[in-house]
Amino acid sequence: MSTSMDLIKPLVTLVAIVNPLAIVPFFIHYTQGYSDAQRRHTVRMSAFSAFVVIAVSALLGLQLLSFFGISIASFQVGGGLLLLMSSLSMLNAKPAESKTNVEELRATEVKASMGASIAVVPLTIPLLTGPATISTVVIYADKAQHLWELAILVGYGVVVALATALAFSLAQPIARVLGKTGINIMTRLMGLILAALAVEVMADGLGKLFPILNKLG
Repeated sequence: MSTSMDLIKPLVTLVAIVNPLAIVPFFIHYTQGYSDAQRRHTVRMSAFSAFVVIAVSALLGLQLLSFFGISIASFQVGGGLLLLMSSLSMLNAKPAESKTNVEELRATEVKASMGASIAVVPLTIPLLTGPATISTVVIYADKAQHLWELAILVGYGVVVALATALAFSLAQPIARVLGKTGINIMTRLMGLILAALAVEVMADGLGKLFPILNKLG
């Protein structure tokens, strides 16, 4: 992250992947039987959990790659492919990280109806954050040349957490104003942005793995 433009890309990518607006319908559905206090607690826990996932990925992700002997170039290609797949889901108006099946959705409904917390699973993981989010943070953490750049990346976790808290706190007004169609349009726009960023990440990784590609470009 050596330039100001590079400092913006991680935030744009994270906001596009997490995209709390796309999760608003899930939040409303799962918390419809909750009291106001339970709903506020769910908002706080979801936002905090999203921050923790991003912060831990930024601070420990590279060490895990080193432990398993995985090169950042290979991880960029794999992570970029994962981002591209997530963007394709978003272009179909689906959450980037969501891979829950019908059985899991029903289990969550039962869990919520019994008053159990759904803040961490499934709201934070896998709906808000998951493999694509973690891959993005690790890839950009590798580009950090100084501690302050890494601190900014962790700070983006705070931004994402605040955006999540705001979207969930205003879930009902957002649903009324935007409606399902409006949320779907926003999700598709985020997906288009994410697809472009995913190609950049993959191209960077492929250039490192196969230097001849840089000469051809």
